[in-house]
Amino acid sequence: MDKKEVTILGERIEREFLPFVRSPSRYIGGEVNQIKKDISQCELSAALCFPDIYEIGMSNSGIAIIYDVLNGLDGVAAERVFTPWIDAEKVLREKGIPLFSLESKASLKSFDIVGFSLSSELCYTNVLNMLDLGGIDIRSCNRSDNDPLIIAGGSMASCGEGLAEFIDLFLLGDGEEAVVELAQLVKSQKKAGATKEQILLCAAKKFDFAYVPSLYEFEYEGAKIKSFKANSPVLPTQFNSAVVEDFENAAVPLRPIVPFVQAIHDRVSVEIMRGCPGRCRFCQASFCRRPVRYRSVEKIIDIAKTCYHSTGYDTVSLLSLSSADYPKLEELVASLDAYFQDKHVGLSLPSLRVDKQLKLLPQLLTSVRKGGLTIAVEAASEKLRQVVNKPLKDEDLFAAVEAAYRAGWQRLKLYFMVGLPGETAEDVKRIVQLSFELAKLRKKIDGKTGQINIAISWFVPKPHTPFAWLGQKPVSYFEQAKELIIDEKNKLRAKFLQFKFHNIRCCVLESVIGRGDRRLCDVIEAAWRDGAKFDLWDECFDFEIWQRAFDKFGLDLENFAQRQFDPDEILPWQHLGGPDKKYLLGHLEKAKRIENIE
Repeated sequence: MDKKEVTILGERIEREFLPFVRSPSRYIGGEVNQIKKDISQCELSAALCFPDIYEIGMSNSGIAIIYDVLNGLDGVAAERVFTPWIDAEKVLREKGIPLFSLESKASLKSFDIVGFSLSSELCYTNVLNMLDLGGIDIRSCNRSDNDPLIIAGGSMASCGEGLAEFIDLFLLGDGEEAVVELAQLVKSQKKAGATKEQILLCAAKKFDFAYVPSLYEFEYEGAKIKSFKANSPVLPTQFNSAVVEDFENAAVPLRPIVPFVQAIHDRVSVEIMRGCPGRCRFCQASFCRRPVRYRSVEKIIDIAKTCYHSTGYDTVSLLSLSSADYPKLEELVASLDAYFQDKHVGLSLPSLRVDKQLKLLPQLLTSVRKGGLTIAVEAASEKLRQVVNKPLKDEDLFAAVEAAYRAGWQRLKLYFMVGLPGETAEDVKRIVQLSFELAKLRKKIDGKTGQINIAISWFVPKPHTPFAWLGQKPVSYFEQAKELIIDEKNKLRAKFLQFKFHNIRCCVLESVIGRGDRRLCDVIEAAWRDGAKFDLWDECFDFEIWQRAFDKFGLDLENFAQRQFDPDEILPWQHLGGPDKKYLLGHLEKAKRIENIE
């Protein structure tokens, strides 16, 4: 890789771009705590790309950590790039201005590495769009040695074959230490005059968390994968997710950037534990982000204090997959309360599990803001909860909600999933009945009926989970379930229950892309060329574009979503980290024994 020619676009952006976009503050950079180095003087430069808008990306803790870690290395610069919204993209294309970084206003092609954080299956068209806006060919095979290395990490990297033709290297698992090792290797190889191809081969041989798709090929037999093999006998064919063993001392940005535009999570966020002791059989994170690791109370308090003083945020949020499983939660909350209460700083505790909330609510009374309490119930019947391995009893749920009302919570938000294995029509109706009973429970406290918001998502079988082998329910099933819920609500005259339904066809596409193999690359490119982008946004998502893309290659989109995999079949993601296949199949057998699941 040769030394990059750095193109700084500051003057053009000020003159030709910012006056013509609706939210210029998304694109100007220069925020409090931003880190800016002279990338032309650095040995290695990285553009950290988040395939969504600024407000979403600035709430992503993964990007913040990698930004802080890379900028902490001598001779390395990392800058942020977010997907421009529709109006801004139009200006960039009309004026011929390439996509640029916030810090230096450098074009995307000016960087040695362009790294993407993949947090959803529905952000893939934005990845292609950002590459194209940056003047970089979307296909890795068409790029020259002088083009940046295109790297992808994040939760979707472990099932990213749908992007394999576009990405040079996938980084699997925890990123904060792995990205340092990778950066040091690229820096030293670049200094030695290695080509991009040589760097990728070196990384593939050295790191078991680095997957270089161009070095591997699949052989297919109909819909199934016949074989997966490396192009060279020196390369591994099984990869492992990187794991940060010493989570206590893992990297944390102590001076987080304070966005100019209000981000969706505008607060100090402290990760208190990583991984989840629970094993909900639908949840990819609980099976992939292992082992469970905790930070000490002292370390968390130090991080919260330092970040508060460097930002001035008025809320501290404790992040984890299941905060109730943090072993010293009461001590932590009491200590944070003692420090922050007179500063009018609130405490946000997402991911509290219901069976422990009852005990915790009195202790949390003084510091946790009580606008609304969120509970992920997932399934309305206890039997179905056993199927998904979420052992929540109705009596604990009712006791917790009653305690919440007594402690001053005004509103309740419930999450349910529809389309779970073994589900019946009665299970679907029970969602409304259970929500109704929980709302009425408030009457015995203050004579009022509780106001409950209920979010309904549609089950998506996820890779690296026990349910990955199962097919998704048809669209017609979800549409009927939605009608059942609305009819049941009307029967009960429950105006105090507000239901919000996820987009059914988005969930279908999620299922297809997440469990798809490399043959989906052509489909994803075709959809993007036909106008697909911001597929996570209802105002932009167009299912017909995707249907046309699948039709173009003679594929049935809905059949892909409903596809079941055989237990002995080679799965499109099984080489990409994740738990042992036998372990997951054992979980699936346990679920089948509880309920008659096909």
